[in-house]
Amino acid sequence: MSNVVRILQTDISTQLKESYKSLRTNLLFCGSDMKTIAFTSCEPNEGKSTVTMNLSVSLAEAGKKVVFVDADLRKSVIAGRYKITKGTKGLSHFLSGQHGIADVIHETNVPNFSIILAGPTPPNPAELLGSSLFTNMLAGLRKVYDYVIVDTPPLGSVIDSALVAKQCDGGVLVVASGGVSYKFAQRTLSQLQKSTNVLGVVLNKVKIGKNSYYGRYYGKYYGEYYGEENRE
Repeated sequence: MSNVVRILQTDISTQLKESYKSLRTNLLFCGSDMKTIAFTSCEPNEGKSTVTMNLSVSLAEAGKKVVFVDADLRKSVIAGRYKITKGTKGLSHFLSGQHGIADVIHETNVPNFSIILAGPTPPNPAELLGSSLFTNMLAGLRKVYDYVIVDTPPLGSVIDSALVAKQCDGGVLVVASGGVSYKFAQRTLSQLQKSTNVLGVVLNKVKIGKNSYYGRYYGKYYGEYYGEENRE
């Protein structure tokens, strides 16, 4: 493996941490055969990459050996978000035959957690992701890691996600609350179902205030089980 990629973990609320633990638990209950999982969304800016990264870290913290694969070869946000050193080798380098797999798997500061970055944008992302080299890579990673979490582009925008999902054990759709129409979400979900076994849908960016439905529900839950001082 090459240089260590530092994953900067920001402070998140107790409720959000519990949400990721719940998501992690649900994923674990999908079965040990569900190891390669593609995550997608309907549109950009639904928080898919944040959800995928935080879930991957949560799995690693639970003792699972995890590799995060950034397969958004068109417009990745991971390298910029975590201030990755320019020139760090990524998935596009491997799929184009420029570097071997050992050159693009990077350790992180989180134990049990490795990452494959997207790399520079290639002229033919769909062809690379649909290649036998990508299929063989997933098969190889599946033998080494407990979970291979693949972050893909929005399925409602490009076909790349369907190509990746078809090669994975399962898929998850991330939908931002109030971000897309019900019909568009249903259409995207239907498209994902044609490519892989859909494990579930993550509702993201939910406003949890005291007066909202989710705020009243979780406020009551945390008040009853964890004490009134933790309700907010």
